Amino acid sequence: MTTAPAPSRPTPPPATDAPAGSRAVAYEHVLHRMVRRELRLLGELVAWAPAGDPARTAALTAHADLLGRVLLAHHATERDLLWPALLRAVPDADALRGVLQEWNARSAGVDAGLRALATAARQWAVAGTARARDAVALACLDLAGAVEAHTGAEERDLLPLVAAHLPAAEWRAIARAARSPLSGPEQLLVLGLALEDACPAERARLLAGVGRGTRLVWRLAGRRRHRAAVVRLRGAPPAR
Repeated sequence: MTTAPAPSRPTPPPATDAPAGSRAVAYEHVLHRMVRRELRLLGELVAWAPAGDPARTAALTAHADLLGRVLLAHHATERDLLWPALLRAVPDADALRGVLQEWNARSAGVDAGLRALATAARQWAVAGTARARDAVALACLDLAGAVEAHTGAEERDLLPLVAAHLPAAEWRAIARAARSPLSGPEQLLVLGLALEDACPAERARLLAGVGRGTRLVWRLAGRRRHRAAVVRLRGAPPAR
């Protein structure tokens, strides 16, 4: 029996090439880092939580729900807007289609993990047992591993192509067209979570990418509310 050859991959550009899509790539890296960190932390927090404390259960399952909505919306934006724009921009669209098939398969696995986590969280909220709590912790850890693999492959195979080929105007159009499933306070919380591990350049770029009104609300109240939310969730303030 013969084995079919693996699909060829578009060759990322040399590191010296000017990154036309650097804003998109920076955004992707920051969001990936935030989701990976929060899923790992959530798994640890759930594992140590009292199984029958309704208030603590509600806080942890609400955070799981928030992370799920963030990641599902992120995948939808990539699937419906970013990758079609990249296909239009790259010289070798056929090779890219093979890479995107792999991305779609991994993304579907992550989305299934998100649904499994949501189901386990609902069961914990109803049952309030140690067994139900442990199922949530395991679902978080399984999902964290899947997200680690998925985002790692995306950063290796796709983001260099975004940096090299995606026109700035396309990224601006994607940012305008993307729809957030989050409320205003939730968006500020996620902004704070994303800023936690960001370097100064990333922080400046993230804040420059939101509206002037959002930046004002962040300075006046968002930063303080983010800190309070993190303390309630983790029992300690954010690193920055």
